[in-house]
Amino acid sequence: MLEFDALDTPPMRVVRPHEVRSRLGVSRSKFADMVAKGQFPKPFYIIPGGRAVGWLQRDVDAWILNRSSNDVRAAA
Repeated sequence: MLEFDALDTPPMRVVRPHEVRSRLGVSRSKFADMVAKGQFPKPFYIIPGGRAVGWLQRDVDAWILNRSSNDVRAAA
């Protein structure tokens, strides 16, 4: 059994497409286009052979932080 120290490592959380779209503020079609063009990471299948997909929340957070830091550097 895996044990996590609450102070050191937050538990991993899988976020589904609707939550990612909501956080980014984009439509379903825009989000699908971003994934297809490689502008956003591809999801993984939550259950092998299933249809449900998701992303690790830390990966989504990292992508958002990377985008915001790129925009700040480009504006300078």
